[in-house]
Amino acid sequence: MRQLPLALLAPPAHSFDNFLPGANAEALAYLLGLLPADPPVLLWGPAGSGKTHLLQALAERWQAAGQRVAWYDADTPLPWELPAHESLLLLDDCQRFDAGQQHAAFALFVQSAGQGYTVVATADAPAVDLAVREDLRTRLGWGPSFQLTPLGETEMRAALRREADRRGLLLGDEVLSYLLTRFERNLKGLMALLERLDEFALANKRALTVPLLKAMLADEKIDSDPTL
Repeated sequence: MRQLPLALLAPPAHSFDNFLPGANAEALAYLLGLLPADPPVLLWGPAGSGKTHLLQALAERWQAAGQRVAWYDADTPLPWELPAHESLLLLDDCQRFDAGQQHAAFALFVQSAGQGYTVVATADAPAVDLAVREDLRTRLGWGPSFQLTPLGETEMRAALRREADRRGLLLGDEVLSYLLTRFERNLKGLMALLERLDEFALANKRALTVPLLKAMLADEKIDSDPTL
């Protein structure tokens, strides 16, 4: 079991306060009203739709209220254990669970039943379409299920500008348009790219421009393939 310290669960980019709901307002509202012992919740959708962001925001909120939180994903080594006392159990990217992890996740559902625990899981598809063991698929489909969709272009621009502002960066329209037209519109990936660009700009003491972005990408390509 991986207990998540509050400090690690509250990065500025992963809170309810700075989550742009877009078409996902219904899921956001439900999570904000979630209580201990509520039925399990499944959030599903493609990469970049905000699933992990919402899990981290939920974990932050519950820990701030004094609740215990445990997080399990495909990178969490076995064995998985049920935390003591009423808790929030988070299962991220269930479609990535191997056979042993699927068994462990099902066991968590069974052990937590009727004991005041709340389970919130994420996946890339609705429960009925997940390639997981039947008993786990049934548990994932027990409660409310919300399809999450990625942000539209306007909302994605707003999210990137807000992150740039948080970092004290001037993100011009030219750079922003370049990011949105040349790269996959996956907010998580674009945020990571912006973070690397911030570090590259600081190291080179230059403003954020399209030429600087191209220079960084060229450097990264050379670093990943020394033969170039």
